[in-house]
Amino acid sequence: MLKNSLRAAAVLALVAAIAAPVAVAAPAPAELAPAPAPARASLHSSLKGEARMEYPVPDEEVRFSVDAHSTHGPGSTPTRSWGTFRLSHSYPAKDGAPAKVHWGEFKVDCLTTGGPTATVTGTLVRADPDHPWLDVLEPNFRMGVSFLVPPKGQGPARIGLSGGTWKDEPLLTKCMAPAADARVVDGGFTLRDRR
Repeated sequence: MLKNSLRAAAVLALVAAIAAPVAVAAPAPAELAPAPAPARASLHSSLKGEARMEYPVPDEEVRFSVDAHSTHGPGSTPTRSWGTFRLSHSYPAKDGAPAKVHWGEFKVDCLTTGGPTATVTGTLVRADPDHPWLDVLEPNFRMGVSFLVPPKGQGPARIGLSGGTWKDEPLLTKCMAPAADARVVDGGFTLRDRR
């Protein structure tokens, strides 16, 4: 009887195996191309603040204010820069002449940053009507300004100014400025490097 039961079970197993649908193995997938790397988000830099810079004539005051921003993709050249900066130079009353302040406002066209340093360039968009720049410099000239903004307690901040471009001379290139050589004697800046 046991023998017949085993034989019947074996037959049923064989019938079930034959009657069951056969799973066909799918062909091996072709080599897949690697998925593209996700696009890197733009990095943002900013430089803000206002300060008086060291100037060799003690009774004159040169002040600089800035609110500049940029976004960066790969590499160090910004993909977009915006903001403003302003340079003012105050002169005391002297020899019968009244005190005066000459100022110029610039539209930022480049902000680059690296660690505690930054470079800003911009073109002149407005100036006081008596500013000598209007007579001797190219209209809408570009100025470059460099900054050293060290961590607190690690020395003075510094500013470097390119000056303007004389008439009939080529404009300063975007993103270029001289070394930051003049110490900040009042005020300061906040620098946010690319991140």
